[in-house]
Amino acid sequence: MFFATVNTSKQLLYMSFIGKVVVEELAQGRDDVAAMIAELKPGFRVLTDMGRLDSISVDCGVEIGKTMELCDQKGVGLVVRVISDPKKDIGLNILSLFHYAHRPRAVTCESMLEAAQVLGL
Repeated sequence: MFFATVNTSKQLLYMSFIGKVVVEELAQGRDDVAAMIAELKPGFRVLTDMGRLDSISVDCGVEIGKTMELCDQKGVGLVVRVISDPKKDIGLNILSLFHYAHRPRAVTCESMLEAAQVLGL
């Protein structure tokens, strides 16, 4: 499952990958993400939570890249990723090199608590 929401007062887009994630979910969610980030100002932050991810289809990389490009075009300033298990790192750093042309700051955390501290929440 893929879930996304936005907190406009904190200028934060939150995306969560839960259980088994398939490409169709990400493709459907991309339209939602596009609508959500339309409410945000350049310099906004992204929090990606992969702490509850069990598995993700190999073909999801293309959709994740498209979502990164949407965020990049809108002016994302900080990307914080929660990856509690290094085995669940699906190569986000590599995808970032190709899809974040403006090179926002990116931080990978082991817990949501650590991520909240990075984000100043």
